[in-house]
Amino acid sequence: MNFALRIPDYYKQELEELKGNVSMNQFIVNAISEKIASLRTLGYLEERASRGSVESLQAILDAVPDAEPDQRDRL
Repeated sequence: MNFALRIPDYYKQELEELKGNVSMNQFIVNAISEKIASLRTLGYLEERASRGSVESLQAILDAVPDAEPDQRDRL
């Protein structure tokens, strides 16, 4: 699939500086891939959050024993 892409000069200059030794095409493909992954992750997290409840969280927290943290876990 081919696209004609118009990039404003101010972005093009930034892209040239940031892309390093990668071709402009590969840089843009990677950026698209990262954006898709980000949006899919956001959708997944929103769906999972919609299934949760304060009551479920409280039940989990109530099951945690009241004990001092391990030495390695202290701040």
